[in-house]
Amino acid sequence: MGKYYDAITEVTDFGPFVKKLVLPVNSNVKAAAVRPECFNVYGERMDAEGNLLMLPLSWSEMDKKVPSKGYCAVKDAYPSDSNGERKEEGAFVTLELKNRPLDVTSRIAAPNGMNEFVICDYRITQIAEIPSEQGALSGLVFDKCANNRMKEAQPFLHGISSYKELPLKYGYFVPQTGNGRRPLLIWLHGGGEGGQDPTIAYAGNKVVSLAGDDIQAKFGGAFVLAPQAPTFWLDDGSGQYGRTGKSMYGKALKALIDEFVAKNDAAIDRDRIYIGGCSNGGFMTMRMILDYPEYFAAAYPVCEALYDETIGDAQLEAIKHLPIWFTHSKDDSIVKPDETAVPTYERLIEAGAKNAHFSLFDQVADLHGLFTEDGEEPYVYNGHFSWIHALNDDCRLDYDGKPVVENGKEMTLMDWLAQQRKR
Repeated sequence: MGKYYDAITEVTDFGPFVKKLVLPVNSNVKAAAVRPECFNVYGERMDAEGNLLMLPLSWSEMDKKVPSKGYCAVKDAYPSDSNGERKEEGAFVTLELKNRPLDVTSRIAAPNGMNEFVICDYRITQIAEIPSEQGALSGLVFDKCANNRMKEAQPFLHGISSYKELPLKYGYFVPQTGNGRRPLLIWLHGGGEGGQDPTIAYAGNKVVSLAGDDIQAKFGGAFVLAPQAPTFWLDDGSGQYGRTGKSMYGKALKALIDEFVAKNDAAIDRDRIYIGGCSNGGFMTMRMILDYPEYFAAAYPVCEALYDETIGDAQLEAIKHLPIWFTHSKDDSIVKPDETAVPTYERLIEAGAKNAHFSLFDQVADLHGLFTEDGEEPYVYNGHFSWIHALNDDCRLDYDGKPVVENGKEMTLMDWLAQQRKR
């Protein structure tokens, strides 16, 4: 009979991955005795009914599906406490797993077209003896998950709007720092994060970074609001991704935002409400500022999917005063920048926009070592995933390739956003 283990999930640049497995060995072991080679880890990903999932192995061949199972590479092993924190000696052993895109350490998948959390089930087998103060450990097997913790998501709370026609669920974060009225950061999810689980809206991608210490410090503490569409923001009622430029969710989303601000009226600065999102959420960001051009203090659309052909000159004129920072990648084949963000930005500049910026990357490369081994060339993501750069606050250069500068200081996207206020 196998023993229980704990899993620790981290929300990374590529979504949530199981990063650590914590094993209670019930004997005091020392660091010198514990090595990655002492264990092997076999994993399977299953749906809520316990069925093994058939999933693609690569983004380039999404139609070719295989059973989601296999062995995981253990990149480090050490004594720890029960939370997986490294110790020189202890009664727990923590295994750090090597993560790869779409492998069995990924906590989400899209078996039905939209991302959802899946069950990651592991069997950890000890294959080399480990000396301990209570005698040698051998042959231990851990195959029952007691808990799967995701620390970055824990500070988020959930709600649902009271808009009768179309109530929307949402996740939100209340700032733990700062005083007085604080800004509100709104993030609108991509096409794969719709549904009925708001956790997907902020943990399907690294939206939790908006609630992290670094970005919170730039804003002096900020509320974070992550609404979720039951389908996708681009849905104009047809249930299809089209080119109409319309959304069935516009009034419902505005009602949610208004209600959230009203509930936190004493704490939210109405002059510092910022809206952004990626892909499908970038589309909705543009839709919202076009429909409510005087409401928001600034916008930060990422790989936005509102076709420029649907935006009239009068609409552009109405938002040219609004601070906007676009992010996109030239090699995005899913939402092509030449059909969306590029012509819209250029029209804004031609119309006289004074505070519009655009970080246009050549590609989306792994700048933070998630999938890049020492000495390797940086891993290159699908060109659509430019939200990775935005949520890591890696956007620094403008459309002309020069740094964005305000008041004589070079600005990142989040530095710049934190400076914006309504006129």
